Amino acid sequence: MGMRAAIVVGATGLTGTSLVKQLCENDEYVSVTVIARRKPAFTHPKLEVKIRNFDTLEEKDIEFAHELYCCLGTTIKKAGSREVFEKVDFEYPLAIASLAKKRGIPHMLVITAMGANENSPLYYNHVKGKLEHDLMELGLQRLSIIRPSLLVGEREEFRLGEKAGEKVLKLAKPILVGPLKRSRAIEASQVAKAMIVIALHGKKQPVTIYQSQELAKLDFPETKDEDVSRENLFNWEKHKLSGSSDDGDKVNREVVINHDKYKIEETVVDKEVNFHRREDK
Repeated sequence: MGMRAAIVVGATGLTGTSLVKQLCENDEYVSVTVIARRKPAFTHPKLEVKIRNFDTLEEKDIEFAHELYCCLGTTIKKAGSREVFEKVDFEYPLAIASLAKKRGIPHMLVITAMGANENSPLYYNHVKGKLEHDLMELGLQRLSIIRPSLLVGEREEFRLGEKAGEKVLKLAKPILVGPLKRSRAIEASQVAKAMIVIALHGKKQPVTIYQSQELAKLDFPETKDEDVSRENLFNWEKHKLSGSSDDGDKVNREVVINHDKYKIEETVVDKEVNFHRREDK
């Protein structure tokens, strides 16, 4: 069993709901904290829920954790205006990332979009790209950007446009090969699993961008069962030697988190991804 702690924001959405369940079921995590505006339906002994207003979120509301998972996101139709949309999809994630940096959280994983680009003529992709740019400028120790294509799964609310898109992409799947694979729809539960795989086994560089086709393939590494032969099982001398280790090797050891080791490094972007600094007008 591991000793990791996670914080999740955006836990009541399609991907966030699946992510929280998978984190609670993962043996590497002993604590999962959800910061939300409403209480999720899911409950678990590992799970702690903090009901907060994101407009007034403070540093004290975010405790130290190994990972901050951000699944915040809405649509312009649901938000009601571009102003509210930008608040949910841009302002809140950026503010939470800033608080997490102050708390010394070493890794943030954030969902943006497949076409995220701050120079995009499409408003949705422009906002997502602007978020990526400003998160990189923030100088987090480790930032993993998750760019899924159309997310599919059982939502609480019906979205006609996404249902239509899901059907079109399902029919088009056989011809979406090569570079077009990135456009295939992806299960939200797979994106959630991929985020945990990235947190536990992903690249350790300051900034990594994961495209949808890569997310679709990510899975936990296979674990090999320990070979317990009859000879090893009854080799008492071997067990005596293994039991004579120092106190640091004992199972019931005290775990101390060294906050000093989490130093902020200069942000580096993958070579194949180019971002341009936004000029304020």
